[in-house]
Amino acid sequence: MGRKLFCELCPLFYEISVKKERLKRYIRWILDNNKYASEKGEGKLPVLLYSHNSLIRRKLGNVDIQLQENKATNLKLSAPKVNGILIKPGQTFSFWKTVECCSKKKGYLEGLTIKNGSPSKGIGGGMCQFTNLIHWMILHSPLEIIEYHHHNEFDLFPDFNRVIPFGTGTSIVFNYLDYCFKNNTENTYQLITYVTDKHLCGELRALNKEAKSYHIIEKDLYFSEEDGIYYRNNKIYRKVVDKVTGNIIKEELIMSNHSEVLYDSKFIKPELIK
Repeated sequence: MGRKLFCELCPLFYEISVKKERLKRYIRWILDNNKYASEKGEGKLPVLLYSHNSLIRRKLGNVDIQLQENKATNLKLSAPKVNGILIKPGQTFSFWKTVECCSKKKGYLEGLTIKNGSPSKGIGGGMCQFTNLIHWMILHSPLEIIEYHHHNEFDLFPDFNRVIPFGTGTSIVFNYLDYCFKNNTENTYQLITYVTDKHLCGELRALNKEAKSYHIIEKDLYFSEEDGIYYRNNKIYRKVVDKVTGNIIKEELIMSNHSEVLYDSKFIKPELIK
């Protein structure tokens, strides 16, 4: 067994490490010279580039359904903070700088989180679903993702109602694991986010039309058994298409996954096992 990290020695040291990382982020926000998006538009920008709805309550193995209900509350509190925000040329969007700390004092409840590769719970849990939604929309745009974390080392839940490929999710922790993208174009963009009874809804809008379209493709999906352990394997590509000619400008690999399956193998479709 390797030597333990300082944060692993005891709960107190873990809290000290968290506070240190949060302080480093606050300092970075001051010194990094990024122009962070903060202004909101009075209405929606005219061009809808992409939209997506994410089911709030999903069956996730044996996860307590109350955590799903609490997540719905957390998303209702956080969605308005992002809704309408403009990302102008040269500006950077930071999820945590926009949403801020999801504390109990602000009304946030205990929701599902992922800790050390396993389902856990914590105040404000469920924000990963929010950044998952934003990330999926940004992948369909020319905006540059400049900070992105994921927990794709593990496949935590069976494919109940999965609508986007495994491996396109995000991992965030206030505030030191952030999700950020930058507008290096001459266009202005806007995020629209809101919740309904069943869905977290998002729109990526723009001031002007785009000359290209973006398509996310999953390839080489299969499960492998290695020394008695199952792994999910797949590759995620992004295809950029010229809207006028329909020609493919480029196809790029954006993620390759080899993730340990942590649920019962009976939920794996036999035809996908190689």
